[in-house]
Amino acid sequence: MIDLSTKIKRVKLNSNEKIGQVQSAGDGIVWISGLPDAMFGEVINLGSSYALVMNLEEDKIGAVVLGDYNEISAGDMAIGSGETFKVGVGKSILGRVINPLGNPMDEKGDYEIDEFMEVERVAPGIVDRQPVKTPLLTGILAIDAMIPIGRGQRQLIIGDRGTGKSTIAIDTIINQKDTGVISIYVAIGQKLSKIATVLEKLEETSALKNTVIVAASASSPSALRYLAPYVGTAIGEYFMQKGNDVLIVYDDLTKHAWAYRELSLLLRRPSGREAYPGDVFYLHSRLLERSCRLSDKNGGGSMTALPIIETQAGDVSAYIPTNVISITDGQIYLEPDLFFAGVRPAMNVGLSVSRVGGAAQTKEMKKVAGKLRLDLAQYYELATFAQFASETDVLTQQKIERGKRVVEILKQPQHKLIPLEEQIKTIFLVNSGIFDDIPINQINELREDILKEIKKIPVSDEEKILEVANKIKKVYGKQEAN
Repeated sequence: MIDLSTKIKRVKLNSNEKIGQVQSAGDGIVWISGLPDAMFGEVINLGSSYALVMNLEEDKIGAVVLGDYNEISAGDMAIGSGETFKVGVGKSILGRVINPLGNPMDEKGDYEIDEFMEVERVAPGIVDRQPVKTPLLTGILAIDAMIPIGRGQRQLIIGDRGTGKSTIAIDTIINQKDTGVISIYVAIGQKLSKIATVLEKLEETSALKNTVIVAASASSPSALRYLAPYVGTAIGEYFMQKGNDVLIVYDDLTKHAWAYRELSLLLRRPSGREAYPGDVFYLHSRLLERSCRLSDKNGGGSMTALPIIETQAGDVSAYIPTNVISITDGQIYLEPDLFFAGVRPAMNVGLSVSRVGGAAQTKEMKKVAGKLRLDLAQYYELATFAQFASETDVLTQQKIERGKRVVEILKQPQHKLIPLEEQIKTIFLVNSGIFDDIPINQINELREDILKEIKKIPVSDEEKILEVANKIKKVYGKQEAN
């Protein structure tokens, strides 16, 4: 383990140094007197450790300890640094696993620091940004077609525990491995075994070389779980300012809110709804506002945020979910009923939305995707009514059958990503009715056969694609008959 002092930018003691005294310490919190000029977020040197100022009161300050607090006791000297918390960043941080203090956790030794980035920063203003218009492809057909994500967008992934939220985020990171996009995965309150699984999957798919993992596991102190997303964002800003496109995943912000609630209660802040402090909305808004697409004048870099929120029994109207929904540019809602019915990703099309929409899609995808969403929405509506009707007319039955095939086509195993061109061709084939008279359990097999044959045909040559598809379908039908 690397000493904390090698990672936090230290300020040399001088005649202007402010010195205070620890009044009391316990549960990772220290109360300090004698530092009337301390500022929020300032790093305090406690000799054996460091603390971060979070409470400013008339006669004392409250700070959270960033290391081992067992050796701190009343009467210890506390030195104000006059500096806010910074994390060391450099290009060599790519491919590494660090904790929120910048200490490597992957036994690969230290990484080279090019710059120290402030963990708390003001988000870029409107003038410094530009509209989101470049797609960030997830490789997941249902999302890229119906809930498109653009570079610089903040797209929430929300749903109950065990519905595939992290899988979507990890697949999106894997899909960026050859695009030049730098990915940051922030694990907040996750089990170490889950973080290790993510690391293993990223290594296996060669996506780790462009990824940084910031890990504050369930066993980490609440101060580190609170800091983790801000540290990840600071690392992302380092690359964004250099003109890079960055993808950052916060897994998950529900546990981040829990860590903040824990710290706030220990700091004796008055509690509000569900025992959260009154500024819990500001906690996430100041974090997510930092994700944007910078103007060309500022280098044109972007940071795309995929925050994850865990709901309880599908309650999207709870306190933290509604807070984050109101901050983000759309949400992907994963429904347990769909998940257990075998629909993966278990995306509820009615509750999922992208407020950037078609602006973050290519012309070819925009052309075919509109009808797909309409077919799916009609299917879910008609299928509900059809359950209670003894008979349905021919048109309704056709729409239901088409919808069943759309659902089947959108099913996608985890970590099996689909290139954009294949996605567009697949949707075009569904819209053209190629699969309408094919048994559902044979659709994916036929699709694979057609895609192999039309691989070299450009997306724009729709007539040729249909001609080849129909030939294969006829042969396929004969084979099935035999």
